[in-house]
Amino acid sequence: MTTEPRPRFGDLIAAEWTGLRSPRSTWISYGAAALTVIALNAGTAYDTYAHWEERTPADRTAFVEAGIPLQEAYTVNAAVVTMVALCVLGALPILAEFATGAVRTTFTAVPARGEVTAAKAVVVAATAAVWGALVTAVSFALTQAILDGRGVGVPWGHPGAAGVLAASALLAPVCALTGLALATVLRRTAATVLASVTVVLVLPLLLTEDRHGTAVVRHALPFPAWLRLTASDAPPTPFPWTEAGAWTVLAVWAVAAAVVTVLAVRRRDV
Repeated sequence: MTTEPRPRFGDLIAAEWTGLRSPRSTWISYGAAALTVIALNAGTAYDTYAHWEERTPADRTAFVEAGIPLQEAYTVNAAVVTMVALCVLGALPILAEFATGAVRTTFTAVPARGEVTAAKAVVVAATAAVWGALVTAVSFALTQAILDGRGVGVPWGHPGAAGVLAASALLAPVCALTGLALATVLRRTAATVLASVTVVLVLPLLLTEDRHGTAVVRHALPFPAWLRLTASDAPPTPFPWTEAGAWTVLAVWAVAAAVVTVLAVRRRDV
């Protein structure tokens, strides 16, 4: 009796990419999120431009010295929208399959569940990474062009710019993988959205840095890690941490989310 050849991982990635890009809603959702983030950043820069004459000379000098032009390249509001939107967009591919029952057909056709979800994680991460890179680059170019109208825009090679750009771009795939992992575990849209918002947004707001224990937990979350890498004028805290630690947090979250995604379907029925 002949058996079907085991699908190659490249074939699984191609299949997942086809499934992700085929619905028109995918591009509408990613496009709407991108426009919202870019608009928030550009709006902040334009507000600075429009009210620049109201600033005193000392305020103008402090604006540049504190590194605010870089912060306006990717604002906190834009980061919040990025985190929530990408968590949801990252979760949608697996949530749609669980909702329709198509996941059973997928795992019947390809019994290697771990490889299927690994391919899904690769596609979700790659798509989010491209999205993050494009949105960050456009935001930087647009905001600095607006600020340059007042002579305070900074170039691509400005000290610290590379770190801000990289951290902001990486926030997207980290959150997309987090959403995918939570969706694989929870398998319900409402529960996944609630858990995503709690993890990436609510917990950092609830945890303070006044106590060592809560500070350590807060430092282990993606949003505070992004803030550590992008906020050049952040006030000193009782329990400071390093930029290397913040980069490590982002990397560990991405890897851990991918591992959870792969293991969750191996240990539970669908």
